[in-house]
Amino acid sequence: MLARFVDLLEEHDRARSALGAFTCYDLEEARGVLAAAAARDVGVVLLISRDAFAAGGGDVMLAAIRAAAERSPARACVQLDHVSDLELIGSALELGAGAVMADGSRLSFDENVELVAAARKLADAAGAGVEAELGHVAGGEDVAVATEAEGLTDVEEAKRFVEATGADLLAVSIGNVHGKYASEPRLDWELLTQLEAAVSTPLSLHGASGLADADLSRAVDTGVRKVNANTELREAYLQATSDGLADALDGLALMKLHHAQSSAVRAVVEEKLDALKGSE
Repeated sequence: MLARFVDLLEEHDRARSALGAFTCYDLEEARGVLAAAAARDVGVVLLISRDAFAAGGGDVMLAAIRAAAERSPARACVQLDHVSDLELIGSALELGAGAVMADGSRLSFDENVELVAAARKLADAAGAGVEAELGHVAGGEDVAVATEAEGLTDVEEAKRFVEATGADLLAVSIGNVHGKYASEPRLDWELLTQLEAAVSTPLSLHGASGLADADLSRAVDTGVRKVNANTELREAYLQATSDGLADALDGLALMKLHHAQSSAVRAVVEEKLDALKGSE
């Protein structure tokens, strides 16, 4: 069933846990994520990347994934991820996205504020949520390459940024990256502690693929309330495709292959959701 972005965040904030957000490129991935959420009885966010939405048929994909969420027993919100184009943000909101990430992390501070504030107005009209990013989380969302961290979030800037934009959630850069980590991940725990204390808005951590469960649990305990994962889901999906293709070709059993893809994604998501409970 569809759930409001801010309601899911508030629920996890009360529980001192983190909301899992998982990028979906088709219905098989979405089915796997929703099945995992239903099994763990938690809400989730179904992310749609900027490039996937901007590509031909992206509008149909968003509508289809939203329909899957609406019919699932799991509580779910569909979010357009990492977009700096207000036209794309507006289109996603018109199609029923429950949240958008207005990503101005490559812009100047003032330009980032302007982008998020404008997205906030569009989202308010649609009853949707807004996530922003300050400091830049390096790497690509759709293609995994070895990446080094860069552009850590400044504490004082974060405080001013949240006050100026009215964002519901702030993605921070503390040594995390999108895609694959070029070296052993080294998260700046002191910086995360300072950000959590200084900023009234909940924090999110992108680049969960490649982080140890212990690091995810520690991040949750330190105040992170949403965690994004993508690369590990794609790895599982494509490995299941490779492993099952020969068998599926015998009889052209497409549904069998789809089931394997969804099941592989579900297993990864369930493991992530368990880590996002924090240390309890």
